[in-house]
Amino acid sequence: MEPEITRLYRLRFDKDLKKRNEIWKILCRDFFQKYIKPSDTVCDLGAGYCEFINNIKAKIRIAIDINPETKKFANKGLATLITSSTNLPKNLYNKVDVVFASNFFEHLSTKEELAKTLVEINKILKTGGKIIVLMPNIRYIGAAYWDFLDHQLPLTEKSMVEALTLNGCRIIEKRNRFLPYTTKSRLPKMGFLVRLYLKLTPLHLLFGKQSLIIAQKLPLK
Repeated sequence: MEPEITRLYRLRFDKDLKKRNEIWKILCRDFFQKYIKPSDTVCDLGAGYCEFINNIKAKIRIAIDINPETKKFANKGLATLITSSTNLPKNLYNKVDVVFASNFFEHLSTKEELAKTLVEINKILKTGGKIIVLMPNIRYIGAAYWDFLDHQLPLTEKSMVEALTLNGCRIIEKRNRFLPYTTKSRLPKMGFLVRLYLKLTPLHLLFGKQSLIIAQKLPLK
């Protein structure tokens, strides 16, 4: 029998996969790529259908998820690991330049699980490595935050910054309002309109319901 998470995500995303991939192709090329060097090792935590990790350019790309179906969507040349975020493989320790986590932390069940996940992320990051967090912000979304059955942990940019700082990271960039809540929302879907949205930052203040936070792992004292 299929895992519940496989059935849930298939129900939620199957009709939108092509559209989502086209949006992520532009987001990666026109925005996220500037944070990632061609020589980097990048880990996509909660990779889902691999829209980010398939479209970003890096030397080594790793998709991590608990959904076994993630393997079916990873492009050739990607490493795919089916494992919990609280138990990342030891062979990745101090090997990763960038950890990317999009719409992931709100699915964790408790603040303790979030703290354990951030500890594991710190273990796999190199000193000076970055974590890029894209997250729905309950401050701006309100009750619609709970429209998704698997949303469990309410987070704002302030609580996420505090968690990252407590875990030995330095915040290097923060955008409280960045992207709309979901690809079903009013984010323009046509390619040139997505590019225009990224450039016209006043639009972020109108439509942005997701926060972007980038933090850097500090050396041990």
